[in-house]
Amino acid sequence: MPRRDALLAALVALLWGVNFVAIDLGMGGVPPLLFLAVRFTAVVLIAIWFVPRPRVAWQKIVGVGAFMALGQFGFLYVSMAAGMPPGLASLVLQAQVVLTILIAAGVLRERPTPAQIAGVILGSAGLAIVAVGRGGHVPLAALALCLAGALSWAIGNVIARAAKAPGGLGMTVWSGLVVPVPALALALLIDGPDAVARGIAAFGWAAAASTAYTVIGATLIGYGIYNGLLARNPASSVAPWILLVPVVGILSAWIVRGEVPTPGELAGGGLLVAGVVVASGVLAGARGRRPGTTKGVGSLRNPPPS
Repeated sequence: MPRRDALLAALVALLWGVNFVAIDLGMGGVPPLLFLAVRFTAVVLIAIWFVPRPRVAWQKIVGVGAFMALGQFGFLYVSMAAGMPPGLASLVLQAQVVLTILIAAGVLRERPTPAQIAGVILGSAGLAIVAVGRGGHVPLAALALCLAGALSWAIGNVIARAAKAPGGLGMTVWSGLVVPVPALALALLIDGPDAVARGIAAFGWAAAASTAYTVIGATLIGYGIYNGLLARNPASSVAPWILLVPVVGILSAWIVRGEVPTPGELAGGGLLVAGVVVASGVLAGARGRRPGTTKGVGSLRNPPPS
């Protein structure tokens, strides 16, 4: 990979890693599902005019939107509102790689390689250690909700894989159409109209700045750069950089929020990332392979949440 592209890949990891802290800083006083509805309304209103609709059936776009957008981020936002620290959230969501392999094996009949099986075992062990080593400061329900977000993301990955949609920005923008109305309806149902009204009144500068970052920085700029990198470089050269996302997420949460990970979280997180590395074929993948040339998870082109 040329030096310029390597710097761009590092920038994407930085944008996506900091995104978790940005969400956490902006959500105070705003119900999480209302905050999610505002974010995707902004994404759609800004980008749908100049990002072409992916050439796939509408039911595939709706399926990706329901799981990769509404499900993943809905669970993530509710998890963070329930006490999931942003740094740990950036790490636990990487379980989507392990879950994608398992779901693709069952639904798409994609036989996992020995490396992917080993990665699933390592990643599962890492998640178990994270759960046990929470240090008592992370509610178990919040951790479970974050894992549900990873599961929803994995299901969305498999739907996107089956749809064979080219690129990711178009699918990200157009599948975002699915999010605002259901997210707002769920906010009204779960939090109640009074809480939603108070959330709208509390939507101040912090929430606006957070939304601007998640929409412009993490989604439009992040995905735009990422798709350009995939167009110019093998996926096996781009994917390893995305493993920096939880590292940036943990460091930024440590610096900004004072979120110091426990030894158990660090040990389990390291094992989880090791499982992702092994499962995605970063270490043993064929050099120079172009995107979409294998049936394993390394060809799924799954960027982290934006």
